[in-house]
Amino acid sequence: MTADSVMPEGVEANITTTETDLDALREQLAGWLGDRLHADAAPRVYNVERPGHSGMSSVSVLFDLDWRADGEAHTAQLVARLAPEATAFPVFPGYDLQHQFDVMTAVRERSAVPVPRVRWVENSSEPLGNPFLVMDRASGAVPVDNPPYVFGGWLQDLDESGRKAVQDASVRVLADIHAIDDPAKAVPSLAVPAGETSLRRHFDSERAYYEWTRRNDGLRIPVLERAFDWLEAHWPVAPSPDVLCWGDSRIGNIMYEGTEAAAVLDWESAVLAPRELDLGWFIFFHRQFQDLAEQFGMPGLPEMFTRADVVAQYERASGVEVRDLDFYLVYAALRHGIVMSQIERRRIHFGEVQTPENPDEYVMHHRMLAALIDGTYEWEK
Repeated sequence: MTADSVMPEGVEANITTTETDLDALREQLAGWLGDRLHADAAPRVYNVERPGHSGMSSVSVLFDLDWRADGEAHTAQLVARLAPEATAFPVFPGYDLQHQFDVMTAVRERSAVPVPRVRWVENSSEPLGNPFLVMDRASGAVPVDNPPYVFGGWLQDLDESGRKAVQDASVRVLADIHAIDDPAKAVPSLAVPAGETSLRRHFDSERAYYEWTRRNDGLRIPVLERAFDWLEAHWPVAPSPDVLCWGDSRIGNIMYEGTEAAAVLDWESAVLAPRELDLGWFIFFHRQFQDLAEQFGMPGLPEMFTRADVVAQYERASGVEVRDLDFYLVYAALRHGIVMSQIERRRIHFGEVQTPENPDEYVMHHRMLAALIDGTYEWEK
């Protein structure tokens, strides 16, 4: 069963993404890699392709590489992640590949979290037209976002014990990331400046991101602004101590081998913050997909990643009590709402949809967010 085979009418599966000239990229990569591999001759770059499901925050390109150094043959299967082109109506205002490289390297060296080896980072746009990094290719099954994995696919095909094993493995990933000791020592860019708190700094950054999305049309989205106000009014009195947070903590960024996590991907949003930042995003992301499935009259995966189960499993795995989760769930819904509003602007720009009459409809999950703010959302059904 594939997700596409059960996608209900009305769910958009095609979203315009950056087009990449793969033939030109192959030649450019070969030239750039030749200087870094100290190869005896020009390396061979081949089997260059875009993955079937790729996000909009970057451009991923898969390729194989053969080269000889000191007479010895080498081969590798790699992934290049390129920052999006400035002309491609970007979803985010910036893309710090050096930060992503440093975080992935530190997590790989300081924990058992399965992170692909990142080999090189190129911060200049000169070689390929945009900055990029190159990492080892991981293999495994991914719960896709478009259309959401709750509509069908390999998770649906697992039996109850298999889905429980996937959930256990996924929550352990969060606990293992948060257990990494002194991450700012390995990645100085994670450090929070003196006189600031991590949560306030993160919140101010999200507000700046919201203002950035409004820079051209000036549009105010009432449900997002209500969420900002709600969060200010419900600010945690004593937030949890800072840990390394993955930032985009969801199963769509994990590759699975069977029911175990084989690779943890997409670290561009990694920050020092209270652990609940990751937990709120993790729980919210699955639940908004589940709500979408039920909206279309589909069963989805209601027994997976419930709020109560994730909290209980996480507390067992980490030995730490979860605090202020209501705040972080609203914050997750706000953060994703800002992203979705910019994606909606992007779709309007490319002629994929008409401009909504109600500004709140720029946010796919605006009803859920409104209910969270009002205190009427039911987590346990």
